[in-house]
Amino acid sequence: MVSINDVAKKAGVAKSTVSKVLNNYSMVSEETKRKVKAAVEELNYVPNSVAISLSKRSFHRVGLIIDIQHNRQFVDEIGMKHLTGAFDRAQVHHMDVVTFFSSQFRDMTANQIREHLAAQRINCLIIYNMSKDDIHLKELVELEDFLTVLVDSSVYNRKTSTVTINHYQAQYDVASKTLRENDITDTILYIAGEMNSYVSEKRLQAMIDLQKEQGFKMIVEYGDFDEFKARQIVFQYASEVDIIVCASDLMAIGAVFALRELDVFHPVCGFDGITLMGYTQIAMNTVKQDFYKKSQLAFDEIQRLIEGGQGQYIEVPYTIGIIDYMDVIQ
Repeated sequence: MVSINDVAKKAGVAKSTVSKVLNNYSMVSEETKRKVKAAVEELNYVPNSVAISLSKRSFHRVGLIIDIQHNRQFVDEIGMKHLTGAFDRAQVHHMDVVTFFSSQFRDMTANQIREHLAAQRINCLIIYNMSKDDIHLKELVELEDFLTVLVDSSVYNRKTSTVTINHYQAQYDVASKTLRENDITDTILYIAGEMNSYVSEKRLQAMIDLQKEQGFKMIVEYGDFDEFKARQIVFQYASEVDIIVCASDLMAIGAVFALRELDVFHPVCGFDGITLMGYTQIAMNTVKQDFYKKSQLAFDEIQRLIEGGQGQYIEVPYTIGIIDYMDVIQ
């Protein structure tokens, strides 16, 4: 009886390569596929259908590429909620999960990233907060070798979906609410996120459009989603502004404590809805996102792509509200 080892010997390749060809791996050259298929035909090899079925069932291995903010003095709450949602949903769909940090791929080309992931039998990806600086990850997505879901991006194609909130509308809504609730709105300090972030771009555009509508003066500085940088920006501009709008809660926290040190009061609003906001004991409007649910939806979308669905743009809901201390401890 002809075995897979006989096919490998005839084709001049490894047994694992034969298995990849039989299981339709995309990461095998056309020349290698041709040799293996020719050997299968010549030897009249009949694969074990049960083994192949089991292999295909376990092949759906999802790589999570996440941008954990490791240079902070606290646990990254958003990243942890993303991971918890992902692992919980992976169990529902019976998928294996391997976690990577985006920093691992900063010095790799798209092909090197592809080879690294393929070596670990990854065939699906969920990428969190991909920015314009992640040019090689973007190239990887455009190659369409992996079924991919991007969380909080604006890129999608035939094999790639995006799961996100409407960052433009959310920023517009929280800033508008804060402006309505305060009478003195001559000058706004807007502390934006990272310059090449897709979400930062959309949030900044919302502020620009709001400024055109309401005619206030606006100072824009990039705080890189960093509490310390936001704090320094507020020290610089506190005497010139009336309201501070921040593109993240973490930056809003930095802004509030800078104002306390200066013994100055200005209304501040944030964005994200992290529980850490409750410890400031300052009522600040924010955009409340369910990061756990967003990650679950990303896994549901991976399953839909596996089943033959086309990539799509998926918008998830958000709310505008205040996080207080009771939200933290309950």
